[in-house]
Amino acid sequence: MKNPIAKSVLVAMLGMATTGVAQAATIYEGNGLKYTLKGDWQIQMRQKAGADKDLDVEFDDLELKNSIVYDLDNNLKAFGQLDYSFDGEGNDSSKESAKLEEAYVGLQFDNVAVAIGRQNLAGDEFGVEAALETHTAQDRFEQVADKGDDVIRVDAKFDNLTVIASALVSADSTANGDGEAFDLFVATKLAGVELAGAYQTYEANAAGSEEQSTWGVSAAYSFGAVALAADYSSTDTGSAGDKDVSNLAAVFKLSPTTKTAVGVVKSDEGTSDTTEWYANVQYQFPSQKNVSLFAEIADTDEADSDLGYLAGMRIKF
Repeated sequence: MKNPIAKSVLVAMLGMATTGVAQAATIYEGNGLKYTLKGDWQIQMRQKAGADKDLDVEFDDLELKNSIVYDLDNNLKAFGQLDYSFDGEGNDSSKESAKLEEAYVGLQFDNVAVAIGRQNLAGDEFGVEAALETHTAQDRFEQVADKGDDVIRVDAKFDNLTVIASALVSADSTANGDGEAFDLFVATKLAGVELAGAYQTYEANAAGSEEQSTWGVSAAYSFGAVALAADYSSTDTGSAGDKDVSNLAAVFKLSPTTKTAVGVVKSDEGTSDTTEWYANVQYQFPSQKNVSLFAEIADTDEADSDLGYLAGMRIKF
């Protein structure tokens, strides 16, 4: 249910495999049922940007994604998704169970799908940053709320328009609940420019919490082997004032198997602001593009910040 005009927009516009998309392995297909399995395993050596950071081995992605689709005839389909992440066990051997990433079921009629369960909110589709990892927040939707356990989501995709709406239902009155939210994401293409906008209202379950409203706009354009993009998102937090995040990014397709990206992220928290820059390169093996190597450097303008860097390998199917 991920929108292609989203966080991977720069890479997708250049016609290369996107960061979060893999070719699923079909486990079974017949009698109107298709069951597919995706795997995404990424391990990297990383020293984070910042003061006095140590080099570490990170298990950034250790995921298995199960997808079931039933053909119900008359352009109607039933689908279910069950995704598990083992990142926690990789980074901490004391953990004993996998983390449930997504678990939802739904119905799709033509170009419209409705799903209910644990999943991403519509605002999660927003953003154009092209970093492998960031020390700074990618956008305000990520900072406020971008997923939940009790989500109802509608995806509608047409020739030149994508509309996604989601509602986070407050099923738990305690501070442990996800809170309440409504998100709307819209994307289109006009004169070769990819345009997107998103809006969210959110209120946490904590006592005395105020409703926060977040909005964002983005634009991206590709010419030849280069794609450029920018976005801006802002949250009205109520008495705490406004908080903003902006991105500038560029991706260069050096060859059918190699791309590089550079970008700047600026986060303004009201009382403080941080600017981070990054540059990375990714290489896909020509015979198996689901196997890739990558490296990145990054730094911030925070006091005593040291250059961060990472290098690793990814295998997916």
